[in-house]
Amino acid sequence: MQNDSFKPLIKAENIKKYYKNGEIKALDDVSLEIKKGEVVVIIGPSGSGKSTMLRTLNLLEIPTEGKITYDGEDITDSKTNINNYRMKVGMVFQHFNLFPHMSVLKNMTIAPTKLLKKDKEEAKNTAMELLKRVNLENRAEAYPSQLSGGQKQRVAIARALCMEPEVMLFDEPTSALDPEMVGEVLNVMKDLARQGMTMVVVTHEMGFAREVASRVIFMDEGKIIEEGTPEMVFEHPRSERTQSFLSKVI
Repeated sequence: MQNDSFKPLIKAENIKKYYKNGEIKALDDVSLEIKKGEVVVIIGPSGSGKSTMLRTLNLLEIPTEGKITYDGEDITDSKTNINNYRMKVGMVFQHFNLFPHMSVLKNMTIAPTKLLKKDKEEAKNTAMELLKRVNLENRAEAYPSQLSGGQKQRVAIARALCMEPEVMLFDEPTSALDPEMVGEVLNVMKDLARQGMTMVVVTHEMGFAREVASRVIFMDEGKIIEEGTPEMVFEHPRSERTQSFLSKVI
């Protein structure tokens, strides 16, 4: 029997995502595995397919070809209940996606009460605990328009955690923020990593990738060019394309 610690939690096999009848190859035969407890950071130039790859992992983008399994179940099968799957896989976007007409607390409790069928008091208690974790317990009654970008993104992370996900996907979570707000969001993500959350992160923050990633994947032109530990990719990149990219961003 295979040891669970070696078995991938998410496995993407030969993923292709084509647009315009195959003229644009956003993903060109990409395969990757994510193990439980891993922090996988995907880096690469704009347009390299990083975000498309991330979005296929919870089927916000449906692959043109290929298969994705989660804990052994084929989630690309048309019979799979995608909503049940998405409850296990939290997603944090570049632009927060908070409901502007709802308070922070309401933003955080609406999904657990509707989808997980939690009672309101339990959902509220969980939300307040998570707000405390991201240092925003005093902003529970505020509305998104009253928050800074960094605060909105921390709320977005806490909101995703309210669904008790097994995996968290982050799509360039700091790229829309002012530079001084980036650190507060990355600190929350570092805490999550330390607590053993399985994470896949698309980011331009190379310092975060070096410090937190268990594995770094470099993508370009819809393909995985190189992957390995942060030390392998940053200190000893094998591919000329990786070397060229890193020379411009580090």
